[in-house]
Amino acid sequence: MRSQHPYDHRWRERWERKKAKRARRMSRDWEYRWRVRHRWHQRWHHQHARFKHSLGARLIAIFVILACLSSAILWLSMGSAYGLLWAVPALLLVTGAAFGMIRHMVGPLHALAIGAEAFRRGEFSHRVPIIHGDEIGDLALRFNQMAADIQAMLDGKRALLLAISHELRSPLTRARLHAELVGEGESRDALLQELAQMRDLISALLESERLGSGHSALQLSDCDLAVLAREQAQPGLELRIDPDLPVLQLDRLRLQLCLRNLVQNALRHNDAARGTVQLSLAREGAGVRVTVRDFGPGVPPAALPQLGQPFYRPDEARTRHGGGVGLGLCLCRLVAEAHGGRLELRNADPGFEASVRFG
Repeated sequence: MRSQHPYDHRWRERWERKKAKRARRMSRDWEYRWRVRHRWHQRWHHQHARFKHSLGARLIAIFVILACLSSAILWLSMGSAYGLLWAVPALLLVTGAAFGMIRHMVGPLHALAIGAEAFRRGEFSHRVPIIHGDEIGDLALRFNQMAADIQAMLDGKRALLLAISHELRSPLTRARLHAELVGEGESRDALLQELAQMRDLISALLESERLGSGHSALQLSDCDLAVLAREQAQPGLELRIDPDLPVLQLDRLRLQLCLRNLVQNALRHNDAARGTVQLSLAREGAGVRVTVRDFGPGVPPAALPQLGQPFYRPDEARTRHGGGVGLGLCLCRLVAEAHGGRLELRNADPGFEASVRFG
């Protein structure tokens, strides 16, 4: 048997090394091509996501497509004798499709406007629907987060104020009992008056925070406003009540509070030489309008928008020596809003008039 030549082994080894080297090169090339393809795939998805998120980029794309299609339609119509007969409808169709797409993209702006109006009215429980996952959707998400943060802040403030007011009632009651034991005199009367004012302030704060939750704080029942108005009868007050007023679903205790505050405020600032305070109840559609007018000095026109705010008092026209804690009109406004109405305040020339419609 003939022995194998040694050069055959060398040739085979070289061929095996070249084959392995070629296989490694092909493997590296394949891995490189796969990495490049994967990198371009990731870039494509990233750019596609940015394009879908960017409202401006999609609007520009629609305008470019609209311009290209319009140019193509016009160019094709130039080579035909009856080109205008189909070019005009085609242009209108393309323009209408572009308008529909643009309106679909900017449609969520209307929901944002509704949400902003709701937040302006203090309805922080309203949430803006997130229709598209683009820049407008991000803005709607931030709107909702802002509303949630403000609502949480107001709830915390309301809870703290309610807790403090409740805690103040007990020491205030004890202080009043101790003051009753003090010997009679001007000091005792002044102390009792200050304690009574503090009690009214705490009661008004508690009531204003309860009414801050709106309609849910009411206990509605059949209520005759004429009966409530007659309960306010006193010297210096003139009642004007229309016959056959409807019975409304109202919170009787809150309506008594509202009428009492309006009447006392009018009596406090009325000029009896000009006339008596007027409490009027007039039918207005299916509801009743309550109006209280005095004949006092009124308020400065610049102060009218501020009336009804907590602790606001126009000292130029209505001084503090008459009493009150600056929450009477605020409570009346809250009662009116909780019943779905609005407290309207204006100078009556002469005097001042407050009115609200219930029902």
